[in-house]
Amino acid sequence: MTGNAPAHRAVTDHPDELLQIRVGAKQYAQRTVLSRIAFDLARGEIVSLVGPSGCGKSTLLRIIAGLDAQYRGEVRLDGAVQRGPSERIGVIFQEPRLLPWLSVADNVGFAAGRHGGRDPRVAPLLAEVGLAGHERTLPAALSGGMAQRVAIARGLFSQPDLLLLDEPFSAVDAMTRMRLQALLLALVQAHRTSALVVTHDLDEALYLSDRVLLMGAAPGRIEHAIRVDRPRPRDRRDPLLATLRADLLERLDALTSASASR
Repeated sequence: MTGNAPAHRAVTDHPDELLQIRVGAKQYAQRTVLSRIAFDLARGEIVSLVGPSGCGKSTLLRIIAGLDAQYRGEVRLDGAVQRGPSERIGVIFQEPRLLPWLSVADNVGFAAGRHGGRDPRVAPLLAEVGLAGHERTLPAALSGGMAQRVAIARGLFSQPDLLLLDEPFSAVDAMTRMRLQALLLALVQAHRTSALVVTHDLDEALYLSDRVLLMGAAPGRIEHAIRVDRPRPRDRRDPLLATLRADLLERLDALTSASASR
């Protein structure tokens, strides 16, 4: 299903909402970078945000994560207004951001304190991401894909209801990226969590997501919503994905051209 997303109401296809995002405006100095953002995220749902560079996708993720409180609006998790970072929200960044002097296990369990690697949650998480036996390994000895697996395990350490992922696989090669995408889908299902993914990769968005939200720029806002009506995991060769990709690419090109002409 496709359709334009009116700016004045929430973009949602699910009654069982976990997260409600209502950002009236976000400004840097005198420049408005986000305006009239409204959408919901259901339990177990994966939603991707795509759009031109500079449209505010990462800024929106920071607001939802509770890392930026300087905006007009509110974010609600299970109906409760969020006023800062929450253990119920895990964040996975573009770079793994591992502490180089800590072992893999201590990086995963960092939130539990100095010896967080001993926490009983750590070993099962490392096994889930395919890193059993690497508990004592230091980050310098890891490949890029392995380091990002550690970051994913760390994001799941607090057993969050929601994962926020900011271009999490953009720094790895194509095959590693596909493996990490499949891993993310398996973990979301196993942990019964929801996920909001920022990505520039339309194929990634369509492979992972139940819905793809297309943002425009200057200021950033939701311009279009596409529902991907296929069960996960999907066949990457599915003709529907190709059709939706062509639609998204055309709309993205129009948005980029309009932004450049301003």
